[in-house]
Amino acid sequence: MVDRKAAAASPSPIRYVIDTNVLIHDPNALMNFEEHHVALPMTVLEELDKLKTGKHSVAAECRQAIRLIDKLLGSATPEQIEAGVPIARGKNAPKGTLSILVDHPDLNNILPSSVNDNKIINLAIELKRSSESKVVLVTKDINMRLKARAIGLDSEDYSSDQLVDDVDLLSNGFHHVTGSFWDNVAKVETRPDRKFTWHTVELVDPITALSVNEFILDDEGKVFWAKEVNGKYLLIQEFSKDELMSQEAWGLIPRDIYQALALKGLMDPDIHLVNLAGSAGSGKTILALAAAIEQTMVSKIYDKIIVTRSVQGLDEDIGFLPGTEAEKMEPWLGAISDNLEALHADDESSSGSIEYILQKVPLQFKSMNFMRGRSFQRSLIIVDECQNLTPHQMKTLITRAGNGSKVICLGNLAQIDTPYLSATSSGLTYLTERFKGFEYGTHLTLQGVPRSILAEYAEAHL
Repeated sequence: MVDRKAAAASPSPIRYVIDTNVLIHDPNALMNFEEHHVALPMTVLEELDKLKTGKHSVAAECRQAIRLIDKLLGSATPEQIEAGVPIARGKNAPKGTLSILVDHPDLNNILPSSVNDNKIINLAIELKRSSESKVVLVTKDINMRLKARAIGLDSEDYSSDQLVDDVDLLSNGFHHVTGSFWDNVAKVETRPDRKFTWHTVELVDPITALSVNEFILDDEGKVFWAKEVNGKYLLIQEFSKDELMSQEAWGLIPRDIYQALALKGLMDPDIHLVNLAGSAGSGKTILALAAAIEQTMVSKIYDKIIVTRSVQGLDEDIGFLPGTEAEKMEPWLGAISDNLEALHADDESSSGSIEYILQKVPLQFKSMNFMRGRSFQRSLIIVDECQNLTPHQMKTLITRAGNGSKVICLGNLAQIDTPYLSATSSGLTYLTERFKGFEYGTHLTLQGVPRSILAEYAEAHL
C-alpha cells in the first residue's frame, strides 16, 4: 500500500505509475506522493476523457482530476512533460514531479496491448528498463497488481486516505464495563437538570479508546453517554436501560439496547451526523426512517427528508429507466418502501397508510448525481449503502448539509459492491475515523440481526 510517511522516508525518489482508478478514488491523489515522481500513462488520460462526461457518479471525479493535471502541467513543453514537471504545492516549494508516459508503437510489449490495463503495465515495464529509480505501479485493481507481480513489476494499492489497516480496529461506538461503572470512579460531581443527570467523573483507570459521544454500558443496566473525554476525566449523561428501551419514534420501539442507543443519537437535535453500521437486518434503515418521519411530521425539527443511495450500476442504469428522477430512483430504494410497510404493518390498511405517508411526508428520493452542488437546509438526509462510497464521494455528500440539517449514513462493510473498494478503504470506514471525537456526531455499530431467525442464521453461516 502507498504509505506517504514510508515513501517520504525512502532514500531516493520512486517513480509511481498511476492507474485510472486511483484518480477516480481520489482526484487529488497526485499531490500525495511527497518528493517522488508521478507518471501518468497516456491511456489513463484517455480513460479519464471517456468518463468525464455523462451522469455516472465518477464523471465529477474525472473532471476534477483532469483540472488538477492541467493546473500542474501548466504551460510546460512536451519535452518538459516527458522529463517531469515539478509539482507546485501552493506557497511551499515544489516537491516531486509529474510526467506523461506516451505509448510508442515500437515498444517491446510484454503483455498484449489490446487491453488498457496491459498498456499501462507495458509502459511501466518500459519505464523500469530505462530508469535507474525504482518503478512502482499504483492501482486499486487487485487483478492488475497480480499481473504486474507475475512479470516482475512492483505494484501497490493506493491507501493515502486509508486510516485503518484492519476494520476490527474501528470503534463500535460503545464500551462494555464489567460489573458496575461506579467501581472505576475515584471522584464524582453530579449535576441533574430537567432532562438528564450529568456526572463529572475522575476514573481510576481510563477507558481505552473512548471518544466523545460514545456510550458506556455496565453489567448493572446503566448506560452513560460520554460528552467530554480527557483521559481519566469524563463528562457523562446517565440513562437507565429501561429508559432507553422505552423510546419511541413513529410507533417504532427498539428491540435491543444497541438499537436504543442508535435511536438516542437519531432523535437528539444536537447531533448533526449519525453514522450507523451493522449487518443486514440489524435495523439501520427502519430506525433511520422512523426517526426521520417522527422529526418531520411530529416535532417538525426538519422540513423534509432526502433519501439517496449508492448502488453499483445505479448511475448507468438510471438513465434508461422511464419517468421522473423520483420514479427512476424508486426501484433502487425498495428498502425504504419495505421499511415503510414494516412501520405500518399493524395498521388496519397498511397500503392506505403508506400512501398517506408518501403524500404527507416531504420525502424525496434523490440520485447521487443530483446531490452534487446542492445545499439542503433544515433537511434530514439519509444516505444508504455508504460502504460503496469512496472517501471523496463521502465528503461530497456530507458537505451537502446546510443550516439546520442532519445527515444519517447507513452501511454494512461486509457488503461492498464497488470495484476497487475494500472494508478498510471504504468511505464508511473513512467517515467513522475522521469524525471520531466530533462533538456533534455519533457512530454506532448495531449488533445482531433482529430481522428474523432465518436472516440471523444466514448472516452468520453463508
